[in-house]
Amino acid sequence: MSDPPSSHVASEPVPRAIASPDSRTRIAQFLKFGIVGGFGLMWDTLTLYASRPILGLAGATLVAYFVAATMNWLMNRHWTFRHVRHADGTLVQWFRFLMANSCGFALNRGTVFTLFVTVPLCRAIPFLALAAGSLAGMFANFNLSRRLVFRHQATDLAPYHSGPDCPASQNAASSLTDVRNSDSSIG
Repeated sequence: MSDPPSSHVASEPVPRAIASPDSRTRIAQFLKFGIVGGFGLMWDTLTLYASRPILGLAGATLVAYFVAATMNWLMNRHWTFRHVRHADGTLVQWFRFLMANSCGFALNRGTVFTLFVTVPLCRAIPFLALAAGSLAGMFANFNLSRRLVFRHQATDLAPYHSGPDCPASQNAASSLTDVRNSDSSIG
């Protein structure tokens, strides 16, 4: 006689979760980063259109990038990566954000200027070129920002020196104990 069907169900392996907690966190961060990028596109567009009559298309495009990048950094710092214990001070982190995203900047503004030169519609409606540029740089910017800018502060590193406010490493303590023991046995 065969086993009842319910016993076969119990012996089958339980399916694993599709995404690990770390990958779910990364996906959530990427989605938030994309939302912030959408707001950045808004800042980029508003700044470009406001400064274009004064600076021209090329100058307004460059100024608009720095305004949008600064706003994106602020929003990412306070929303996307708010649970990260930041390793850098505020100004250093902002500068690191601009430097880390220079690859994304090249992709973003390279796409924008290429579209301005090659597609007359993008010169007439710069938003189209800005949107395409934002998408071109988003993946590079997310990965570089997550790894180089919004990284956890290292708290588990061994100290570089010992002193009253900095405990000695185990090897240093063992060596010190050996020296004290040898001094006390001398006589």
